[in-house]
This record gives sequence, C-alpha cells and structure tokens, in this order.
Amino acid sequence: MKLERLTPSQFKIFLTFDDLQERGLSQEKLWDDLPLLQALFHDMMFEASEALNFELVGLLSIKVYLLQAQGMLLYVTQEESDERDDYVEMQVTLDESNELLFEFADFEDMIQLARTTEPLNLNKGKVYYYKDHYYLYFKEQTLDTYGLDNMIAILSEFSSASLIPLAMIEEYGKVVLEKDALQSIRYHFKH
Repeated sequence: MKLERLTPSQFKIFLTFDDLQERGLSQEKLWDDLPLLQALFHDMMFEASEALNFELVGLLSIKVYLLQAQGMLLYVTQEESDERDDYVEMQVTLDESNELLFEFADFEDMIQLARTTEPLNLNKGKVYYYKDHYYLYFKEQTLDTYGLDNMIAILSEFSSASLIPLAMIEEYGKVVLEKDALQSIRYHFKH
C-alpha cells in the first residue's frame, strides 16, 4: 500500500492487486464481499491517518478507481465542516476503468515493446509524455482482441502500470503519437 498526502485535506492510497489479495480480496470478488470491503476501507483510513498524521473527523469523500492492470486507487478528501464532529462518515464513489495506461522510463523500452509485439500485429495505442516519462494508452477493447491478461504480461516486461490517472496526463502531458502508436514506432525505428 502506497500513501501520499496531496493537500492538508486530501490524500491518496494505492493498492496493487497483490496488496488486495494479502487483505483477503481478489479482483473478481472485489465488489461482491461488501462487509470485507468496508472493513478494508476502515483499516486503510486508520493506517493512512497514522502514517500521514491526518485527523479523521466528519465526512470523508472517497473516490475509488479500479484500474485494470494496476490495482485500486483511492482519493480521500475530508469535507469542510462548521462543527467538530466526533464521528467519521464515509461517502464512497466507485469507478471501474476500462482503460490501460503504462509508464515507460525510457522511449527505448517502448521501441522494444513495438518490435516484440510486431508478430502479434498490435499496432494501436496513443503515446503521451509527462514529467520525463512516456505513457502508452490503450482502450481495453484493443487489448481484448489479443487476450487482455497476455497483453498486460507483455507490456509489464517493458513498462509498469501507471499510477497517474489518464485525465491528469491528458491535461498536463503532451501527445507524442495520436494513434496507431506501435505501428508508427516500428516504422520510424526500424532495426
């Protein structure tokens, strides 16, 4: 579990699917076992409170993003209150992403990926540049054609699942290749 304080009233929690399994939740049963999920949220809030010196009081707004290849990302915001409350109320919003975003430390890794996936005829993707890293974005349907789990495994050899939301990269990053990114990379960087 990774914790990051964003503002005095907001923090972020990221759990990989391995973290979730250690806590008794599988990706498939994530939304089926609500009592276990509630206990997980409760435990995470108190762990984060201690680690980040964040006082849990009043209404907490929790936005939960289930990221296909990455895990679960939670943004926790403490809503302003005129009164000092002695209880904690959680308002949870769930969002399951059907998008895949991978982070590359070096463009050379993306070139190697493009070459490796050539026999599979995987040509799609969109490339962004943000804060000294390259990001390759796919819609889930694109990878479904090739077997989602297999493609995630191949992509993970050259990159890591992005912890930065696509919306942030779209807003603050630069588009390097708009469409058919892997095909373009192979064309421009032949052996």
